[in-house]
Amino acid sequence: MSLSLFFPPPPLLLLLLLHLSFILLSSSVCFGQAGNGGAKLNVKFYEQSCPKVEEIVRKGMAEAVSQNPRWAASILRLHFHDCFVKGCDGSVLLDSSGSFLSEKRSNSNRDSARGFEIIDKIKAAVEKACPNTVSCADILALAARDGTVLRGGPNWVVPLGRRDSISASLSGSNNDIPQPNNTLSTIITKFKRQGLNVVDVVALSGNYVIGVEPVTSEDLRLYNQTGNGLPDITLDQTYAANLRTACPRSGGDQTIFSLDFTTPATFDNQYFKNLIANKGLLSSDEVLFTGSNVTMELVTKFAESNDQFFVQYSKSIVKMGNISPLVGSHGEIRKICRRVNH
Repeated sequence: MSLSLFFPPPPLLLLLLLHLSFILLSSSVCFGQAGNGGAKLNVKFYEQSCPKVEEIVRKGMAEAVSQNPRWAASILRLHFHDCFVKGCDGSVLLDSSGSFLSEKRSNSNRDSARGFEIIDKIKAAVEKACPNTVSCADILALAARDGTVLRGGPNWVVPLGRRDSISASLSGSNNDIPQPNNTLSTIITKFKRQGLNVVDVVALSGNYVIGVEPVTSEDLRLYNQTGNGLPDITLDQTYAANLRTACPRSGGDQTIFSLDFTTPATFDNQYFKNLIANKGLLSSDEVLFTGSNVTMELVTKFAESNDQFFVQYSKSIVKMGNISPLVGSHGEIRKICRRVNH
């Protein structure tokens, strides 16, 4: 028989024991898959080696967004495009070298990827404080979070400890990143390959709420999709008329549009409300509402509650940030994000 039956702990002692257990459990929380020797991402990874890294990144993003609010969306997009190609390893930041072609040259990045100089500047500040310690991949993950918060979006804890890739994959960037004209099934398949599910597809599409995109008339479903030269019937006709003015049948390709025309400067759930009103900018946007009952229900849920969108978005982007990180002795800590150390 247990002695605790005869000597139950006093209430205060029991509370202290429970509190201590919670602290110990919280301090050991890790994320992600082991990349080497059981190592995993950890929210306290730089607690001793670079305790001010989050402060430095936050300051750098605050300066950038104050100069141009669009930098928040650009950095968030870079983080997304990095993680979908070979995992979250900073490969999207690399320039071409003698041994590989840069992912910056891919169809997904060539005309739209921006913000590399912002990461360069933040990396230089981090290197000054903590030389050869913090990876470019981690800086990108932190900067994506901080830019989102600066635009009114949710905050989340970023697990850290990623290392940087020593190569890039142009073919991976061309093939693995969802495209504006992809079908819903193709988008879901591309997410599934990364370990992300349908809920993540819809939640992470909320990235577009603060984004701008250089698009073509084909992306916008403006001409010939119905066989009679008229806009897609799933596109609000007044909205379509406005888009046709800005993006004519010829000569209007690569026109810049806000992906959320209603509240483009604020990270909120307006993107999902636009989809319900048949005012999704891209083909890949509108199919979230029209393509399946499951995604339609999720769009409706997020449109009705900004809080529910924020909660799920935070979960999904942490999950995305855990895609195949390089840890332990794999990869390297790049001194300059645009090139490998050797």
